Amino acid sequence: MCELNAALKDFDLDPEVGAVVITGSERAFAAGADIKEMLPKEYSDVYKNNFLMHWAEMTNRKKPIIAAVNGYALGGGCEVAMMCDIIYAGEKAKFGQPEITIGTIPGAGGSQRLTKAIGKAKAMEMVLTGDPITAQEAEKAGLVARIYPADQLVDESIKKAERICQHSKIIVQMAKEAVNASFEMPLREGLKFESRFFHQTFATGDRKEGMGAFVEKRAPDFKDE
Repeated sequence: MCELNAALKDFDLDPEVGAVVITGSERAFAAGADIKEMLPKEYSDVYKNNFLMHWAEMTNRKKPIIAAVNGYALGGGCEVAMMCDIIYAGEKAKFGQPEITIGTIPGAGGSQRLTKAIGKAKAMEMVLTGDPITAQEAEKAGLVARIYPADQLVDESIKKAERICQHSKIIVQMAKEAVNASFEMPLREGLKFESRFFHQTFATGDRKEGMGAFVEKRAPDFKDE
């Protein structure tokens, strides 16, 4: 996870990168935490070292991160997927938080992000039973944006990333931050936040270019400024 966070930080600082797609193998998206490593740990170990808290670093990235999930995304794998901004899934993908079956609970945001994504009832069922849901169930519940055949998933995810990259990078980052803010503040505060960001777009050259291009019926030439 440290390597992934380091790579994402580098991409965030690279002006040539507009969006990132992360994926795993056809069998599994991500392995999650190492159970053998966790087995001997005591409360004092995990508490004083803030065990697993560093995983959430990836949510601090400004550029959009897309998860292309094939196969299993269970436990930490599901939590990593939910830290991304958009999840696309292969037809046979499965999502779950099975920590209850090994005597613990989700520790990297699973109980919180899952509930915000799909609602209390379904999240509670998944967390208390440990049973996974299919890609089709995940899409219906709102966890997954789209489903693709497994052999097309990565290519289609990259196409979506390229579509995002056609827009102004700075405006994309502002849009991402505005949507994410809706999960962390009441509606009234969220509306104020959105309004401030909307007004701030008028300080950018890309807002002027985008509206000018629309009026002149031409493609915009964004400069990311």
